[in-house]
Amino acid sequence: MTALTADQVTAIADELAAAERDRTMVPLVAPRHPGMTIDDSYAVQNEWRRRAIAAGRRPFGRKIGLTSRAMQQATGISEPDYGAIFADQVYETGAVIDHAQYTGVRIEVELAFVLGEAIEGPEATVFDVLRATEFVVPALEILSSRIELEGRTIVDTICDNAALGGVVYGGNPTAPSDLDLRWASALLYRNEQIEESGVAAAVLNHPANGVAWLANKLAQHDDRLEAGEFVLAGSFTRPMWVHPGDTVLADYGTLGTITCRFA
Repeated sequence: MTALTADQVTAIADELAAAERDRTMVPLVAPRHPGMTIDDSYAVQNEWRRRAIAAGRRPFGRKIGLTSRAMQQATGISEPDYGAIFADQVYETGAVIDHAQYTGVRIEVELAFVLGEAIEGPEATVFDVLRATEFVVPALEILSSRIELEGRTIVDTICDNAALGGVVYGGNPTAPSDLDLRWASALLYRNEQIEESGVAAAVLNHPANGVAWLANKLAQHDDRLEAGEFVLAGSFTRPMWVHPGDTVLADYGTLGTITCRFA
């Protein structure tokens, strides 16, 4: 159910595009549009995604956000959301990343699911996800906010493409049948000092549940997860702030390590 007109959706998308271009943050969207719904927010996000594809950017996958208690407590938002990932936002481990291209830069620790088959809701389960997944791989999400952080609601976060800035992946691609994904864990370091740690079961009791949630949510918008998509299942640590000059390393044990530096 929507409350906004098509012109209002376009105007918000224009505002966010300008914020991304100028590396600024705009005021919260929800208070300026009373009655704005989650469907309205996804309409804004889909307009942003449509423009990106029309401009020649290549879709790479999806991200799921706010799936763990750690992240829900950190943001004050109690339900998951999702956003789009494009190929020009993805880095391999060891990358040197321009900090200035983002705003409100933070890092999250996640598992990514690389799909060998499509997953279609509305009744997708963890078993469907595990059958469809070719392998999982360690990943870091770079958060970047085009909307001011203080007081954000789920409406603001969805409009902001779930705060996605970029993705760094690496480590050992592993078949999901080769380990208990609930116990996949990571130690997150900034400048050789450990800042966060967590286990993947923090994501809805099993990280594949996050992907199932996404497939079922996409079905409400006549969409589905396609074979080949790269899906971030959600963070199992709190977001860690990073600054120019910081080096980040995430140690996933047997799944390997990821590192990057912000210039």
